[in-house]
Amino acid sequence: MTTLYIANKNYSSWSLRAWLLMHELGIPFEEHMLPFGDETVWGAFRAEGGSGKVPTLKDGNVRVWDSLAIAEHLADDYPEVWPADPVARAWARSACAEMHSGFQALRDLCSMNIGVTVRVNETPPALARDVGRIAALWLDGLNRFGGPFLAGDRFTAVDAFFAPVVFRFEGYGLERNPAMNGYIQHMLALPGMKTWAEQALLEPWIDHEHEGDCEKIGTVVADRRQSIAP
Repeated sequence: MTTLYIANKNYSSWSLRAWLLMHELGIPFEEHMLPFGDETVWGAFRAEGGSGKVPTLKDGNVRVWDSLAIAEHLADDYPEVWPADPVARAWARSACAEMHSGFQALRDLCSMNIGVTVRVNETPPALARDVGRIAALWLDGLNRFGGPFLAGDRFTAVDAFFAPVVFRFEGYGLERNPAMNGYIQHMLALPGMKTWAEQALLEPWIDHEHEGDCEKIGTVVADRRQSIAP
């Protein structure tokens, strides 16, 4: 059985990428959760090798870590990971790589926290640049390949890689135009996105480092997690 190691669904954006890709494409796997802060389970996980980070995929005797490497590994057996059209496939790979290595301000200032809604007090220039670039990238893909997904009419790895950004745009109320909002709502309606979000709200774990990240950029105005007392 193929096993995917992930961390808390409420916080772990990198885990979401691999999990959603496999879920939406119907690739069978067993999920193994490693909650942040539990050094017992994380110590055992690190002792097995690899980067000691999530997501990590164990496929028989093959161990693959890093979300982009996992996507490429899966594509060996599941070509639908990437668009069939060569032009769309090249665009999707480029967009994934840009997401994978860039948008540092968005990562630092708008940490994924699915359970909360944050009112941003002020948008720093670096964050505004990241949001602007994402807008340009999404609109390029939607216009060039016809939507409703970024590289065409079906879900592929590029949508999985921007799934955490979709949650961030919603949670932080980041600026978007109608076309971007249409894509966001289409993504949020996916069965995998709905399942991930529902399970995130039920998690009993609170990681204070991630919670503190939200308070750096704004004010938490709603908390929908079941573990938080009303």
